[in-house]
Amino acid sequence: MANHPSAKKRHRQSEKTRKANHSVRAEIRTLVRKCNEAVTSGDAGAASESLRAASRALAKAASKGILHPRNASRRASRLARKVSVLNA
Repeated sequence: MANHPSAKKRHRQSEKTRKANHSVRAEIRTLVRKCNEAVTSGDAGAASESLRAASRALAKAASKGILHPRNASRRASRLARKVSVLNA
């Protein structure tokens, strides 16, 4: 555990950030799972809507530094490819 006041403060800050980032990542996992479920069920309308929501969340997380930009881009691309196969 940290001993200096500045290190204690930094630890408090990092814990707060970690909790905030965790909730964003959990929300992204939920949106991606909903999109995959819509693709699996064959519902093109729901799949495209959930793709839009998931892509937005991934892009926002990447812009805030919660996810690496390439990670977010790759995940959005894979989802889009699944949805486009469903629509074709």
